[in-house]
Amino acid sequence: MPSFRSERGNILFMILGAIILLGLLTVAMRQTAQPGGSGVDSEKLTLQATQVRAYGAELEHAVQLVLRNGISESDIRFAHPDASSDYGDITDTPARQIFDPKGGAAEYRRPPDGINDGSAWEFYGGTQLPDAGSERADLIAVLPKVTQGFCEKINAMNDLEGQPADDGPLTAAGVSPGDCLNVGPLGRFDDGQQFYDPPNTTDEASFTRKPALEGCVQCATDGARHFYHVILPR
Repeated sequence: MPSFRSERGNILFMILGAIILLGLLTVAMRQTAQPGGSGVDSEKLTLQATQVRAYGAELEHAVQLVLRNGISESDIRFAHPDASSDYGDITDTPARQIFDPKGGAAEYRRPPDGINDGSAWEFYGGTQLPDAGSERADLIAVLPKVTQGFCEKINAMNDLEGQPADDGPLTAAGVSPGDCLNVGPLGRFDDGQQFYDPPNTTDEASFTRKPALEGCVQCATDGARHFYHVILPR
């Protein structure tokens, strides 16, 4: 007899699949209506952004499943054979692993081609996003160094006008996460580093909609743009 946990997981994947299929249908209908295939690039970007947002929701759900296993928020882990070894070993306490069937049961995915520089997803506890939770650092999934076009698309989908920013000049060092939500290898959420205190804070005035649970931020440290999704507000 299927477990309640399994049924919930199946329902989530059905919903995510429906979102992606809806995006595909929208692309097909608009391409049919536009002579010569005009707007194809824009519609492809819309579909890719829809996929990325759906994956953020999948990771968020996976975190909740791990917490329901009795795992503390600091003991959540993101190990996978295809991820950086910094994230640990997926066989280490499977119940706390986001990408293990006994934990969060999320699928480890690479980003869609062409939306960033090829960097893999990263997971940090270094930044407090505007009105996401308290003044503590949130747990976020980050897709580093996305294109300007993807950044603008994802912000439009989240009703964020202009360009949200991390406007400080400092890079991560020692016990400081620096001034960018893309903390870098030093800040990966693993056995050696979890939540920073005090956290990095963004330029709240640059966010036209709050709470800012998802979006694309440009960091002053290097001018790069990074997509983020809050997978555990704190």
